[in-house]
Amino acid sequence: MRLSDFWRNMDHEFGPRYSRVLAETLALSEFNSMTANEALNRGVQPREVWQAICKAQDVPSERWLGPDIEIKE
Repeated sequence: MRLSDFWRNMDHEFGPRYSRVLAETLALSEFNSMTANEALNRGVQPREVWQAICKAQDVPSERWLGPDIEIKE
């Protein structure tokens, strides 16, 4: 997962404003209570951070892959 995909998933799941609040304030137990922003800045893979947020926020597993993206030819 690229960082741009991470933010697309965050915005889709939580909205563009709340996703930024979560990334800045939600302490993730998987990363010794670092926030998503801290974890990303320290080199943790975006997919790992996304999955940790999904677990912490009780996002149903069927939505962990993010929104379907229409491919334009």
